[in-house]
Amino acid sequence: MQIELELLAPAKNREIGIAAVDCGADALYMAGPEFGAREAAGNTMEEVARTVEYARRFGVKVYLTLNTILYENELPAARKMVYDAYEAGCDAVIVQDMALLKMELPPIRLFASTQANISTVEQACFLRDLGFDRLILARELSLEQIAMIKRATGMDIECFVHGALCVSYSGQCYLSEYLTGRSANRGCCAQVCRSLYTLADASGRVYARNQPLLSLRDLNLSRRIPDLVGAGVTSFKIEGRLKNSSYVKNSVRLYRSVIDSFIAENPGYARASSGSPCGGFVPDAALTFNRGFTEYFIDGRRGKWSSATAAKYIGEKVGKVTSSGKSAGGTLWFEYDRENGAAPVVNGDGLCFVQKNGEITGLRANSCSANRVATTEDLTVCPGTPIYRNFNFAFERELEKNMPRRLVEVALEIEAAASGKLLVKAMPERGGLLEMEFEASFPPASNRTLALENITRQFGKTSGIFSFKVVKSSFPGEVPFIPLSRLNGMRHDLARAISEADGRKRRNTAAPPRSGISVPKLSETNLTYLANCSNSLSRELYAGCGAKEIAPAYELEHKSGVELMRTKYCIRYELGFCHKADPERAKQIQEPLWLVNGGKRLKLSFDCCRCQMFVIG
Repeated sequence: MQIELELLAPAKNREIGIAAVDCGADALYMAGPEFGAREAAGNTMEEVARTVEYARRFGVKVYLTLNTILYENELPAARKMVYDAYEAGCDAVIVQDMALLKMELPPIRLFASTQANISTVEQACFLRDLGFDRLILARELSLEQIAMIKRATGMDIECFVHGALCVSYSGQCYLSEYLTGRSANRGCCAQVCRSLYTLADASGRVYARNQPLLSLRDLNLSRRIPDLVGAGVTSFKIEGRLKNSSYVKNSVRLYRSVIDSFIAENPGYARASSGSPCGGFVPDAALTFNRGFTEYFIDGRRGKWSSATAAKYIGEKVGKVTSSGKSAGGTLWFEYDRENGAAPVVNGDGLCFVQKNGEITGLRANSCSANRVATTEDLTVCPGTPIYRNFNFAFERELEKNMPRRLVEVALEIEAAASGKLLVKAMPERGGLLEMEFEASFPPASNRTLALENITRQFGKTSGIFSFKVVKSSFPGEVPFIPLSRLNGMRHDLARAISEADGRKRRNTAAPPRSGISVPKLSETNLTYLANCSNSLSRELYAGCGAKEIAPAYELEHKSGVELMRTKYCIRYELGFCHKADPERAKQIQEPLWLVNGGKRLKLSFDCCRCQMFVIG
């Protein structure tokens, strides 16, 4: 029995979902009209259903994101959305709020969202006992911690492998709510972690001024797929429901290639859907949106994770300005020395400059010749300024014009049936056997060899999404002379028959019925983690599990001096003041440290034993 490995892609909308499927995704996650953790990535249920319809052609699953906390008046609408997702054909619902477990729901799988902050064995076991079908682990975990959770729970494990990193443990961040009134747990995070902050200590000494001190690089674990499989991960998730089509195409194609290479070398594993992307562009993660890459805490070691001076995508380094000036109309021109290995700037490229004061400016290249670039924008760029390309016109055009075609391989056996008809046995790569007879009342061929070649060649072509290959033919007697047009028609009829049979099979395959939740008992280690509630049903659930103190969610009752963020990232370490790495230098700081943003001060505290930092309001 092979273990299926799933490549899970984001779908902001149906168009991007289709692009992800075509590039090789095994599953999609997308939002309905509300209750998704990315408010700006909602879809009507009709659009979700249409996306499911396309995905089903390749056995690709679709998961609905219902991963915000729910207020009391929203509970009926949330329950209805689960039913709507089931009717639309979704394969699972991704959940943060435990109230859903107290509702009567259709037989659809429930996945515990990363918003549930699944970062310890105790938390994972509790959610398993509640009846979840999959755990989507916190991004902060190491391979060893992932393996421990897998061994303890035996559950289906999903992990993020690529894209933006929340600096806080997901579901445990209230910084956006505190600073802007927009809650990350309600799907409207203002991404204040990408804002500029000044860092000072108790004496007023400033260590950094107006820098994105809480902004992390993006995750890239494309090298670590074998390690993650070894730790028990079977679903590999790409972040990005707010990202554009270019990013999704590029990252999905990259990970499809990496996972397929692993499967080719390890016969105990298989893809979780049908069909492979054929032809098309060559992926390069560096050429679409990223803040620089990190493997984060995957090896259980602290590293330099900050995105440094930029919280945005500044792109690949192209070179350095050698001279610049203004045209008669006041717009900019400049000449540059090109970085070794970098492609020259071409018309349409987007360029980015990091000035000496840290300011980031950008422009679109309008006229390029040799090492000279002109633009219609009125900017000033000094000689010596580094040049970065954050919009690669040629690559974007390649992504748009040279998409792969996803094809399902079908092996064919063709023989002369006893009835005098042509019998074709079709065996799709992940399906069962389909037999189809064709009328073969044609005169015998005068050239047996040529007739057999025609049958094999015409049946062994592509029709629709199917790539046919004749692996066996048996004509012990005469071979009929079948016109090429008729052979092509037979192949098209066969493709339609396979699609219809596959569609019937999938429509008749229901998700396993939900057996209802058990009532696990909370341990002392996870009482605090699980007892923040935003509605009566979640309070009822936690009370039934033995929670002694059930606090209202932060969004309902703001309190001063509370923990707004808990993170593996540590500003002291990034700036070289770590108590463990350099205790003498660490003594220079007069505690506490403060982050200042727009007149608001955020206190930092540190748990050096667990290597965690806390932001306090």
